[in-house]
Amino acid sequence: MTRKYFGTDGIRGRVGEPPITADFLLKLGWAAGRVFANEGNDFVLVGKDTRISGYMFESAMEAGLTAAGVDTRLLGPMPTPGIAYLTRTLRAQAGIVISASHNPYYDNGVKFFSVQGTKLPDDIERKIEHYIDSPMTTVESSKLGKAKRLVDAAGRYIEFCKASVPTRLDFADMRIVIDCANGATYHIAPHVFSEVGAEVVTIGAEPNGLNINDECGATKPEKLAATVLAYRADLGIALDGDGDRLIMVDHKGEIVDGDELIYIIAKSRLDAGQMTGPVVGTLMTNLGMEHGLKQWGIHLVRAKVGDRYVMEMLSEHKGILGGESSGHIICLDKTTTGDGIIAALQIMAEMQSSGKSLHELKSGMQKYPQVLINIKTNKKIRPDTDEGIQKAVQAVEKKLGDKGRVLLRASGTEPLVRVMVEGENEELVKNYANQLAEDVKKAIGA
Repeated sequence: MTRKYFGTDGIRGRVGEPPITADFLLKLGWAAGRVFANEGNDFVLVGKDTRISGYMFESAMEAGLTAAGVDTRLLGPMPTPGIAYLTRTLRAQAGIVISASHNPYYDNGVKFFSVQGTKLPDDIERKIEHYIDSPMTTVESSKLGKAKRLVDAAGRYIEFCKASVPTRLDFADMRIVIDCANGATYHIAPHVFSEVGAEVVTIGAEPNGLNINDECGATKPEKLAATVLAYRADLGIALDGDGDRLIMVDHKGEIVDGDELIYIIAKSRLDAGQMTGPVVGTLMTNLGMEHGLKQWGIHLVRAKVGDRYVMEMLSEHKGILGGESSGHIICLDKTTTGDGIIAALQIMAEMQSSGKSLHELKSGMQKYPQVLINIKTNKKIRPDTDEGIQKAVQAVEKKLGDKGRVLLRASGTEPLVRVMVEGENEELVKNYANQLAEDVKKAIGA
């Protein structure tokens, strides 16, 4: 069964346009409340990032949950992985995140965590969708839910993050720059890294509701790179608006993406005798990472794009490490979901343990040139079933042979078709990607 409202990462869209409207979020809160009330009688956590629409949607979700008879604990601005952690440790019925992650301020969305701190099972999402399309009712007044703020949420999560690296490690000789993307980590990440001993320079930590992910953070690490060089820092840490992505910068100002970071953590776990199962990447994972892991006897398996699919494959293969080149990194030996802060701490721990710089650690993996072009579309399209697009893909694949690959896919969170070409020769890869993008535009009428 397909889902009507839920995508690969919850429900997301432009604020004021269905379904991201105040009335829909009210109904969604009520629908989720009905489902959670049937599953048990515990409270639900609600957190958000720093975009301005979060105030409106937090109130709407609270009202809907209250009408369904469910108690709510409001967390305020909180990283997505922090909400997952608190949902699990406080044994909440569920955790609700109001965020559009790396998207601009004018987008927003909602995603859910189960009591285990993982994404909701598909059957629970379908039950919620059933109630969304049902008439809204309100429980009898004596059974209405109650809401209150959880004042120590940030402190609890800060301590959890710090505990993910051994206390014997001393980061006092490490200068780092942190870019919080003017998002949900602005009041948390600087504390975490300074409290483990590092000298911290912070940028992107002045959210005003409109500047989240604006030319900063994991999707725009250029400012971070410049700041690392200016302060002669050992490394830079770029998080995204809700804190579940990580991109880093080495001391030379070179950007280190999710694939390279996963490679470093995998090698670290292997050296410590702690590597279990394969590493799980996605269809977008660079061939260089696959080859780099293979030289150490670590197998890579590829999931569909989206951290929920990485999680499913990790569970299936009993793995502990996976993620995406975009910076979603899941360390299941430390937490239950993708967490930018915890992933960064694992990299810093390996730097201290090995005595190597981030630049040296990433050098064991040689990335293939990869060109990604996003094509906006006003209609839903499946590139794998369009005959014209497939002919264009096959033509490029024939030219690449076994020296590269092509991937076309529709985004699960934005109205985009993503065209990716990867191969040994950068100039050829660029040419093939541009030509393929033009062929796709013609086929979809973009």
